[in-house]
Amino acid sequence: MTRNSYQDLASSAPEKIRLSASSKLFYVICYLAVILIAAVCLVPFMLLLSGSFTAEQWIRFHGFGLFPGEFSLEAYQIIFKTPERILRAYGVSIFITAVGTGTGLILTTLTAYVISRKDFRYRNVLSFFFYFTTLFNGGMVSTYIFYIQYLHLKDNLLALILPGMFNVFYLLIMRTFVNTVPVALIESAKLDGAGEWRTFLQIVLPLLKPGLATIGLFLALGYWNDWYNAMLYLNSEDLYPLQYMLYAIQQQTQALAKIASQAGIQVANLPSNSLKLAMAVVATGPIVVVYPFVQKYFIAGITIGSVKG
Repeated sequence: MTRNSYQDLASSAPEKIRLSASSKLFYVICYLAVILIAAVCLVPFMLLLSGSFTAEQWIRFHGFGLFPGEFSLEAYQIIFKTPERILRAYGVSIFITAVGTGTGLILTTLTAYVISRKDFRYRNVLSFFFYFTTLFNGGMVSTYIFYIQYLHLKDNLLALILPGMFNVFYLLIMRTFVNTVPVALIESAKLDGAGEWRTFLQIVLPLLKPGLATIGLFLALGYWNDWYNAMLYLNSEDLYPLQYMLYAIQQQTQALAKIASQAGIQVANLPSNSLKLAMAVVATGPIVVVYPFVQKYFIAGITIGSVKG
């Protein structure tokens, strides 16, 4: 290539866009606003983390700070006093979250695909049936009786998996994702001889990654943070998930402090505030680690339908 060719190529390259003063000011304001919002979101987490490593006496007299005033591991020592309990609770929570999220995604995606197909005769009937359950339900008493007397799920992990496996709100979101798949793709697959299962697995499902990530994150958060069902249906400590195990440890600590106070025994160093913060750190740690991997899909999921055309 000659020198003149290089000059012609350089002259044909797009010129660098120069921003006006007002545009630069606009971007500066936007960046400052984003930084401020990020700081507002980060400060509570910093307070949570530093408070979990702060001595109880310091918190009582000086309050919380962004950095530990008096470093202490006492709260974590109480939580991990019997590490096998926490590890077992972690295992139970991971098992419940994995099985419940996977099964819930399968049921939600298949149902959303069926009721979104216009050639399915009973799609409106089924849609009304699902929508009706969001307005009326049997309540806690009938649900408890059904799980205990008819399904016999007392002290069974299925009692923690089944309640959150299917959610109509997630079904509506997933149906919105399925509706974004061009109908021409499904019709083309049928013309090529593909059956329903092959069309769904090889054509539709790969296009639903943002929806799967979004609904999967919702389901996983629901299972991971659930402690209420464990309180209702579980008696054996070996089956406690992490959230309910931490709740039980907190209740035991408060009961010990109350008994000691009634007996006239001074328990000055027994953590209360720092223990709650340490429990929050232990419980939210895995979610903080997993979220960055599904963040881009989650953002795509919550913005679905915001742009038309």
